[in-house]
Amino acid sequence: MHIEQLRQYCISKKGTTEEFPFDNDTLVFKVMGKMFIMVPLDRWEQRHDVAILKLDPEWALELRASNEGIIGGFQQGRKPDAKYTRTKHWNTVVNNQDVPDNFVKELIDHSYNLVVNGFTRKLKTEFDKL
Repeated sequence: MHIEQLRQYCISKKGTTEEFPFDNDTLVFKVMGKMFIMVPLDRWEQRHDVAILKLDPEWALELRASNEGIIGGFQQGRKPDAKYTRTKHWNTVVNNQDVPDNFVKELIDHSYNLVVNGFTRKLKTEFDKL
């Protein structure tokens, strides 16, 4: 999957925006202001196509055990002392390793739905009006 295909797939989802809240290299997609995917563009430029997705913790453990291309967490920044995302929910998915494009899309859908299902009643009402 090319970066523009991934971007188009994400941005087409209801209530989704894209921004760079951390730095100029990490593209973040949010639904109603809640993050569901991070894409480190500098890594894509280096031909290391990864996306960081929020996944159900139990399912994530199964996926990590059966897919070399799904790894818990992600190092934010490029310095040895950089912080990591929480490995309980956030997972690095290596595109085109053993994770085919259609499964990447399924994981994006899962991440998006996980966030939407966690909305407060007020946010859910706003989302439903879109």
